[in-house]
Amino acid sequence: MRNVARTSLVDAAIAELRREIAEGVWPVGTKIPSEHQLAESLGMSRLSVREAVRVLAHAGLLHTRQGDGTYVTATDESQVALRRRLDTAAAMDIIDVRRGLDLVAARLAAGRRTEEDLTAMRASLARRDAAGGAGDLDGFADADAEFHLRVAEAAHNALLGDFYRTMIEALRDSVRDREEAALEPDDSHGELLKAIEDGDPARAVAVSIAILDRQERGL
Repeated sequence: MRNVARTSLVDAAIAELRREIAEGVWPVGTKIPSEHQLAESLGMSRLSVREAVRVLAHAGLLHTRQGDGTYVTATDESQVALRRRLDTAAAMDIIDVRRGLDLVAARLAAGRRTEEDLTAMRASLARRDAAGGAGDLDGFADADAEFHLRVAEAAHNALLGDFYRTMIEALRDSVRDREEAALEPDDSHGELLKAIEDGDPARAVAVSIAILDRQERGL
């Protein structure tokens, strides 16, 4: 981190912290250095650092957990704005958007997936099946959203992955909203994984459509 002149104060601290976040020095979900460490790195008072962190937390890039520390929640304000919009979106609107994203993700993943991608998808699907069998709706929703994120990541398209990571909470909520219906036995996600394993884009797209159709009927 670059040293900041004392005359720059809060605005310079905000700019420097925002740069570190945008460049992935602190990925989403990780804890940033302590207030004391940041003050030393920036060459300014802890009071100025505290105000900079407060501003970025208000912008949605950071979240402070009392007694724990401050964590990165987004890399730029556009992600925050989209996430807030998704929080108020209707379930059917989210499914309509997913008809675009999921089909592209499935098609690309079938052609680009690596063994590492397949391992990650299998692990997510196993957690999904275990949670479903135990009647754990929250665990099921988390694993279901994670599985679809792994499919998107297997497409190896950075923009698509970013969109999906921004939508992850909306995906979880859409599963939770279906309650017991979400836990009904269903092999479609396993079929999607098999199509991607086999490198069959057409089949992967067809299964993705069937998954979304089933979710739409459950609304």
